[in-house]
Amino acid sequence: MSENPLLAVTEEGVRKITFNRPDKLNSFNAVMGEQLSAELDHCAQNAEIRALLITGAGRAFCAGQDLGDRDPAKMDGPPDLGKTIEGTYNPIVRRMRALEKPIICAVNGVAAGAGANLALGCDIVLAAESARFIQAFAKIGLIPDSGGSWLLPTLIGEARAKALALTAAPLDAPTAAAWGLIWKAVPDDQLIEEATRLAASFASGPTVGLGLTKRAIQAAASQPLDAHLDLERDLQREAGRTPDYAEGVAAFLAKRAPNFKGVR
Repeated sequence: MSENPLLAVTEEGVRKITFNRPDKLNSFNAVMGEQLSAELDHCAQNAEIRALLITGAGRAFCAGQDLGDRDPAKMDGPPDLGKTIEGTYNPIVRRMRALEKPIICAVNGVAAGAGANLALGCDIVLAAESARFIQAFAKIGLIPDSGGSWLLPTLIGEARAKALALTAAPLDAPTAAAWGLIWKAVPDDQLIEEATRLAASFASGPTVGLGLTKRAIQAAASQPLDAHLDLERDLQREAGRTPDYAEGVAAFLAKRAPNFKGVR
């Protein structure tokens, strides 16, 4: 068994986070959840980190909750799964959405249950062509959590969302991309290379503006157009005052590559 269920390293502004329980298909346990929450806080507070890349070790991305830790047969009474969600998964999802830095997910194998929905909660999802997404909850009498019951209909519509959730049928990466559930399916041997290249481009980009863009797009689902136009105005005002905007304009006019700093 892996001694550290989560590995993290920073290279050139990119924080690479790897789920590291390959013997358990990177299924989530309490320590892994605590470490991921701490990592997201660290990334939010560290200006040197300008983009995140999340992937899994071995042949899976994440198989979801480790059911061995939530087995009713080993407990005195029924488990309080709402407590698990409120204490572990919901805070992680909220941190991911609130983080104004791009989060790229490289799904290298099966992503099931909460593992699938944490992947889908990232900003850009690349998946190996052999990867599969499984809303496995129906197989054990549960509902999609970790934002799944919101993400699925938001991304692919009610009909497909219900079908995936009620049947727990595996969805292959190329179909997930065709449906708009993820951004792109790539050949297995190119996944990490392409994800790393994308993360590096974000880390060297105008990251304040990218973060504001993330905020604006996420807000669109919860407000009418009139209110959203006001939000666009306010965020554009903030973006226009950044050094990166001045640098971007100067570079454009001088016909040279910009040197963005990612600072306000």
